[in-house]
Amino acid sequence: MSAATTDPEAGPPTTGGSAGLAAVGPGGQITVPARLLDAVRDLRRDVAATELPLDVEGVAEARESRVRLLDQLDDHLLPRLADLSAPAIVVVAGSTGAGKSTLVNSVLGTEVTQAGVLRPTTRRPVLAHHPDDGELLAHHPVLDAVEVVAHEAVPPGIALLDAPDIDSVLESNRQIAHRLLEAADLWLFVTTAARYGDALPWRILDDAMARGASIAMVLNRVPPEALTTVRGDLLSRLRARGMASVPLFVVADAGPHEGLLEAGQVAPVKRWLTMLAGPDRARSVIARTLRGSLAMLRPWVDALAEAVQAQADAAHVVRSELAAVVEAPAASARGRVVEGEVAAGTAHSRWAQLTAAGAPLADVVSRRGRVRGGARAGKVRARALESLVADLRAAARVSFYTAGELVAEALEAHLEARGAVGRSVVQMWRSSAGEGPDPVELRRGARAVQAEESATDWVASARHAVRAAADAVVDRKEQRRWRRAQAALGDGGLEALALAAGAGLGPAGELARMLAGPAIDEAVRTVRTQLLERTDEISRGELDAVVGVLATPHLAEDAAATLRLRLAVLKAAT
Repeated sequence: MSAATTDPEAGPPTTGGSAGLAAVGPGGQITVPARLLDAVRDLRRDVAATELPLDVEGVAEARESRVRLLDQLDDHLLPRLADLSAPAIVVVAGSTGAGKSTLVNSVLGTEVTQAGVLRPTTRRPVLAHHPDDGELLAHHPVLDAVEVVAHEAVPPGIALLDAPDIDSVLESNRQIAHRLLEAADLWLFVTTAARYGDALPWRILDDAMARGASIAMVLNRVPPEALTTVRGDLLSRLRARGMASVPLFVVADAGPHEGLLEAGQVAPVKRWLTMLAGPDRARSVIARTLRGSLAMLRPWVDALAEAVQAQADAAHVVRSELAAVVEAPAASARGRVVEGEVAAGTAHSRWAQLTAAGAPLADVVSRRGRVRGGARAGKVRARALESLVADLRAAARVSFYTAGELVAEALEAHLEARGAVGRSVVQMWRSSAGEGPDPVELRRGARAVQAEESATDWVASARHAVRAAADAVVDRKEQRRWRRAQAALGDGGLEALALAAGAGLGPAGELARMLAGPAIDEAVRTVRTQLLERTDEISRGELDAVVGVLATPHLAEDAAATLRLRLAVLKAAT
């Protein structure tokens, strides 16, 4: 027994065919205006380039909507706009066990798709088309996800696509099912007397109606005694959702069986599909769904633009707060440098060793204030001072790293306190250091590299500072004094003293002044300034790293402008 309601043979509701949307080109090919196709292609490019990196309220839905929008553009709108003459894609969809495959096989009178509730997980969706339509479908983007079957029983002008279950236990199947639904010119939705009230199918149908898709429904496996009740309830649900014009086919319960349904049970569906395949009917279905999809692009893209603007607004708020966050830890790091942190510890102990009785620097100045030692003694002292320089470099590296760590901790604490938005910024900040299994360690590694480079540069700055101080000495007596000091300390020795003095080791500064005179003071001040400046740079570097991840064009104040421009162009083109 089979029955149909809402006059299914009248076909899906239409709005006057393709008038105003398409034109007949050379050779009878149906085409759309080039400006419309270009507008949709440009829109697709900009939607694909859109990113929503911050976890603002509603972002999960916006991300999902963006993916579905791309699917709609890639799998339906663009291929359909590029070729309106291609067969109408009729996607047979529904829940697990609804009988989709059996229905398709029965309509075609042969097994073209595997039926049954228990299916191999590797099963691919099947797209069946008439052999004459193969070339028209050859470049459709969904072919990479389906098994294609050419069969004489498929009415020319349509292609039947048996989709995976929309409620499959496999996420991959659910994703493919939704993708194929986006590609449809017509949804033939199959449900059963036992499952027509499930929430998921109705959510999907509501979404399809909102997008202006053409829909038909098959109510399958209806017990004869429940036919009137079930059909009446289903019609009431359809009317309540504004779907009163949706064609509804009822297929009676055939009981336990294998293979195809009797021809009479699916005859109304088969007649309807055959009628639908006629050129004018198919074009009407295609045009109606296409118009609906184009119309829904505007609110869809507008919502995406609003989501992008919400990202930009959140980024602006975060950026405006960060500078104040680093003030206290940056000042603390600078204060420790001023207090001589770099010269304390190992460097201080090393100085004590170098100046102890019998050590290289113990007798560099006699009790009468005369400089002792020639070239040989200078080499010995220079080698000894290399260890002091190494200690100072290591201490500076630790100081720089600690400064960055203090600022980073303050920034991270502030961002974490801001909730999901702040946490997403932290994740972006950590990931900006590179790709790897542990973003936190990558960020620390980047900080360590920066500290090492800054320490090396600071040590090198002493050489330039001492040379500049030497060049500034014009008095001949002071020049001779300077040369004696250099000879007594060897190559790099005077720079080592200036470095230690600049780090806060007072005795090193006193010895340097005793040897080279007051001219060395300027070099010591320069070294100290360089140490403080590099400490500040480290602090700013952490701030800049966070601000940098927010400086992406996706979070710019005008980030939504491109999508809004696409909307204006699309509106003009349609």
